[in-house]
Amino acid sequence: MKTWLRQHRFALADAFSRMRSTLGSFAFNVVVVAIALALPFAGLTLLENVRPVSAQLAVEPEISIFMAMDTPRTGAIALASGIRQVVQQNGIAATLEFVARENALTALKSRSGLTEALTTLGSNPLPDSYILKLAGFQNAGDAGRVEGIAAQLKALPGVEYVQVDSAWVKRLAALMNVARLALLFLACTLGAVVVAVVFNTIRLQVLTQREEIEVSRLVGATDAFIYRPFYYSGALLGLCAGGIALIAVALSLLPLNTAIAEFARLYQSEFALKPLAAPWTMLLLLLSAGLGLIGAMLSVQRHLSRANR
Repeated sequence: MKTWLRQHRFALADAFSRMRSTLGSFAFNVVVVAIALALPFAGLTLLENVRPVSAQLAVEPEISIFMAMDTPRTGAIALASGIRQVVQQNGIAATLEFVARENALTALKSRSGLTEALTTLGSNPLPDSYILKLAGFQNAGDAGRVEGIAAQLKALPGVEYVQVDSAWVKRLAALMNVARLALLFLACTLGAVVVAVVFNTIRLQVLTQREEIEVSRLVGATDAFIYRPFYYSGALLGLCAGGIALIAVALSLLPLNTAIAEFARLYQSEFALKPLAAPWTMLLLLLSAGLGLIGAMLSVQRHLSRANR
């Protein structure tokens, strides 16, 4: 165990020594990899900030139930029992409010400013209706259940039209899913770019130290002993690039939050983008180091194993 630790400590020290000797090119490669990593990191930061907000939007979706114009008032009132039966069958808590057509017309005149236009119609164009407020929905994904309830309500006698007022929440959930898939595709593409950059960097190191590697083999050094410093070099490159990318994304949130705060103030709201939490930060740093290690392993296996034949 002590021998194994001593070998890895020597390999890590050798990797740091090579990094210092080629500090300029190492820094350039770190910046290139950091730019590639910053895009998916920024996208993940945005999604993680928006996700809690979108999850709270569909807590109380509403369904508006409009009666046919020829439905008598007694029939419209009697429909309340059928609506409550549908709600009970789905096991959902809800509140039901009956809106008489006269009250709906009065509210429309007071809100829309179309009093004169509505007066010229002569008769009331609005039907009796119900507003059903549903409870027990925990996230935007549950909005899909509302459509099933709306279909059952549409089948009740005397119902002309059913409007799901939370349909836009389902669209938001679908948009979030598309954004996640797009971010995954972007991360895979740029991850391949990171591996390619590290692959080329380690290849240049192998070529410049070929004579040193040959001498090491002549004195009995194993392949694992020779490969290990290059592996650490690739992992360090990815780790440094990941740290710089996370810092760049965190710093970019400062001017963004200033603009977002002014926009949110117009809607009497408060919203600010926050940096990723510590678990996400550690995971992304490990992922960055892992991509660097993969690039180094591919490069070393390709060039040194070929030279060993």
